[in-house]
Amino acid sequence: MSLPRIGVDLGGTKIEALALADDGTELVRRRVPTPSGYDAIIVAISDLVRALEAAVGPARGVGCGTPGSPSPATGLMRNANTTALNGRPLDKDLSRALGRPVALENDANCFVLSEAADGAGAGSAVVFGVIIGTGTGGGIVAHGRVLSGRNGVAGEWGHNPLPWADSWERPGPPCYCGKRGCIETFLSGPALEREVLLRTGNRLDGAAIAELAAQGQPDAVGALQAYCDRLARALASLINVLDPDVIVLGGGLSNVPALYTEVPRRWRRWVFSDVVRTPLVAARWGDSSGVRGAARLVP
Repeated sequence: MSLPRIGVDLGGTKIEALALADDGTELVRRRVPTPSGYDAIIVAISDLVRALEAAVGPARGVGCGTPGSPSPATGLMRNANTTALNGRPLDKDLSRALGRPVALENDANCFVLSEAADGAGAGSAVVFGVIIGTGTGGGIVAHGRVLSGRNGVAGEWGHNPLPWADSWERPGPPCYCGKRGCIETFLSGPALEREVLLRTGNRLDGAAIAELAAQGQPDAVGALQAYCDRLARALASLINVLDPDVIVLGGGLSNVPALYTEVPRRWRRWVFSDVVRTPLVAARWGDSSGVRGAARLVP
C-alpha cells in the first residue's frame, strides 16, 4: 500500500490539512484558524502536518495551496490577499520547517486540479475552474496537469477588466491590485452584496440574496440578474480565448442555483461561435476541492 499524500489549504480565515489516499479516500482532516503573522502561519501549517502524520503515519509528500503565487523571477510570494505572505519565500520556509520539499500552488489551481482529477471535470481534457467567493480566482488543468504559465499567472481572469462594460460600469470599483474595474470587483461575494446595498440600503449575504430573488423580491432579482449578466460576459471572454471542455464553479456563490441556467443562456450573445456547448457545473467536492487538490500536487 502506497503512502498517503498530505494537502494543506491556506486560507484567509482557516488552514485545513488532509491526508488523502491514492483512490481519493480522505483518511484524516484537521483545521485551525489562520493566525496573524507570517511566522505563526508557518508554525500552524507545520503543526497540522505533524498531527496528520501522527494519525496516519508517514506521508510521501506535502502539497500546499495558497492565495497568490511565487514569482518565477524571485521565488517570493506575490498577489496574495493574505498580505503577510507577500514578499516571503513561503515554499522554502515551509520546506525548512518540515524538513522536506513542499509543492506549492495557487489555491485556484488546487481547486481545479481536484475537480479535474475526480470531480465535476473528471474525464475532460481541458478544465477551467472558477472560485467566486471573497475574491474571484481561476485555474486551468489540461490533460491532467496544472497550467501555471510562463509568468505563473495563468487563469487569473479575475484581474482583467470586465468585458463589454456599459458606461455605468466604467471605470468600475477600485481593486486591491491597484486597478479599477477588475472582474473580481464585480463578481466576488462582497461585490454582489454591495450591489444589493446600493439598491436597498440593506446588508445581505449571497445566500439571503439568492433566497429573496427566488421569492421574486424585485431588488434582489435585479441584483442577481446583473450579476449573472456580468458573469456571462466574463466567462464568454474566457471561452473565446481558451474554449475549455468544462467550466467548474466553486466558492460561496457557486451555491446559487440560478447561475447554472442564467449564465449559459446569457453568454451565447458574447461567445464568438454559432454554438456554445460548454457545460457550466458546480464543483463535486465543494469547499474540500482546495485541500484535495493540494494533496494531488504530490507526485
